[in-house]
Amino acid sequence: MTGALCGGFVSGLAGFGTGITAIGIWVYAISPSMAGSLAIICSVIAQAQTLPKIWRSIEPRHVLPFIIPGLIGVPLGTVLLDYLDARVLRLAIGVVLLLFSVVMFLQQSQTQHRWGGRAADAVVGFGGGLMGGLIGLSGPLPTLWAGYRGWNKVESRTLFQAYNTAILLVAMISHAAAGMLTRETAWAVLAALPGTIIGAQLGTRAYGRVSDQGFKRIILGMLCLSGASLLWGNL
Repeated sequence: MTGALCGGFVSGLAGFGTGITAIGIWVYAISPSMAGSLAIICSVIAQAQTLPKIWRSIEPRHVLPFIIPGLIGVPLGTVLLDYLDARVLRLAIGVVLLLFSVVMFLQQSQTQHRWGGRAADAVVGFGGGLMGGLIGLSGPLPTLWAGYRGWNKVESRTLFQAYNTAILLVAMISHAAAGMLTRETAWAVLAALPGTIIGAQLGTRAYGRVSDQGFKRIILGMLCLSGASLLWGNL
């Protein structure tokens, strides 16, 4: 319940982050594989609950260059699991997340970088999907890119939520096809459902009260937490 409440709140506030927040709590009560499946399902529930409140702000031309390549990247990342050292990959990504979040936090200017255009956006979207298939973290790379682009909280939030909803739906279908959604997982989802729903509602209300600068700091804090957790769990 505690993990679901925290994860739902973060997802409602930022548009992503259920897994980053909740898995560290859930692994003390359930297996890591079940925690991963539970995080995906609860993320989809939280996204579905809060998406209608921001869908009018979503611009297809803004999010599709990320989503379409990302959907291609997910199954490819899953296949590459058999050929790459996941521990080394997690360590490398953890270092990048920590360094970038610290640098961006110290950067005071709100410079908007336009390098690469739609093609660069597509590469980032594909990379996020690849990471989602490899280690279950599709959100950090598009989040880093939104910070680099200098987007405001509405532009960032709509990207995070639309992108992660699409990627997580594919991941959930993949888990179901692989037989990972067991009866035990279903009971865990039922137990986590109230916390996820309440947390997502509270997070959505908090989002409406946060300034652009405050939103940026929250996102960078989450990225820093994500990088630190990857390093801590793989050292």
